[in-house]
Amino acid sequence: MFKRILIANRGEIALRVIRACRELGVESVAVYSEADRDARYLKLADRAVCIGPAPTNQSYLKIDRVISAAELVGANAIHPGYGFLSENAHFAEICRSCGFEFIGPSVEAMERLGDKNSARALAKACDVPTVPGSDGLIESEAQGLAVARQIGYPVLVKATAGGGGRGIRPAYDDDQLKIALQEAAQEAAANFGNGAVYIEKLIENPRHVEAQILADNFGNVVHLWERDCSIQRRRQKLVELTPAPALSLERRRELCEAAACLAKTAGYTNAGTVEFIVDKNGDFYFIEMNARIQVEHPVTEMATGIDLVQWQIRVAAGEKLTFEQKDVPHLGFAMECRINAEDSERNFRPCPGKIENMIVPGGFGVRFDSHVYPGYTVGPHYDSMIGKLLVCRQTREEGLATMIRALEEFQVDGIKTSVPGLLKILKSPQFANETPDVGFVERHFMN
Repeated sequence: MFKRILIANRGEIALRVIRACRELGVESVAVYSEADRDARYLKLADRAVCIGPAPTNQSYLKIDRVISAAELVGANAIHPGYGFLSENAHFAEICRSCGFEFIGPSVEAMERLGDKNSARALAKACDVPTVPGSDGLIESEAQGLAVARQIGYPVLVKATAGGGGRGIRPAYDDDQLKIALQEAAQEAAANFGNGAVYIEKLIENPRHVEAQILADNFGNVVHLWERDCSIQRRRQKLVELTPAPALSLERRRELCEAAACLAKTAGYTNAGTVEFIVDKNGDFYFIEMNARIQVEHPVTEMATGIDLVQWQIRVAAGEKLTFEQKDVPHLGFAMECRINAEDSERNFRPCPGKIENMIVPGGFGVRFDSHVYPGYTVGPHYDSMIGKLLVCRQTREEGLATMIRALEEFQVDGIKTSVPGLLKILKSPQFANETPDVGFVERHFMN
């Protein structure tokens, strides 16, 4: 086991890793920007190192400063969390070349799966269903038009290096496709430094279902069941839950086994998430793999009782999984609501500011993961999530009742939050009577 781990991240996920390290008897080192200097979770780490000013490109995304901090404190490994440098294969390679274990997959697996186009090719090679689309990258407008006409409109133009809903544009005819190709490429180049795009058939009103996998360095790969992440606004997730509604146990197993097969074929190790879309017939199609821990990983932890972050560390330290697929339980219904600093009455518009007071819900089956506190200021530099509220109960009905009760207990003064909007969604007849797809929130709850 490692002696000392540096956490190359901030906020809630940094606190989550600090806690995992402490329980494993490993020293933790937190890095922070000047904007996070007063963050309380820094006091829970064994050491904290400032790596630059507030802008992410001068601190959390600055590879040389992260590496220098690791050298300064004598770290053995670096945990990237999610976002920032977590899926940056170049960063992983530098970590290992400098003598620090990167707590994540190999560089080769990251490169194989991090590029959506090559990941699609890998999925096809191991018979995992993929959405019909271009065989490779789109090199010209004429090629794009030919592909779209062949598979039929509507189509999606997608950046091969995209994420978080960026670099994606729908097109319903030739004229829209010409614009979509330009806009998706420009947005991807600006956000990811890679403007390459491909085209796939647009599955209308799809659901977003993802499978959690865990793999060690001895060839053992298990899935930890699936999460439905269809309740989104502007392609950003709001609610995640398991088991996915309106999927039979047989179809759930097929989806999760496909995810595990893909990971094994790719030589993947550590924790990862394989994302699928599900159409109105219940058929699923691979879209991408996230080579990192997910924001919504606690949903799986609650439903299986398996500590994913600790297992990330243990696998990176060379330990073998102590359980097989048949040993992975599913303990009932689990749900996560992301609590964001947003005004849900105004289309979830960001609402930064100082939290004057906060009352956090509790009770049976309730968990709240957060780094914020009364007096904390949600600033403009980073994402607006202030916490993740989770419940786990035996049935969906019990879980939904507990989540509504917990949201009603939640109180934050000083800023607007997504809580009222979440309550409106979960209490609505539409949520009770429909199986939500990715357009559900925008159809029913946004102007």
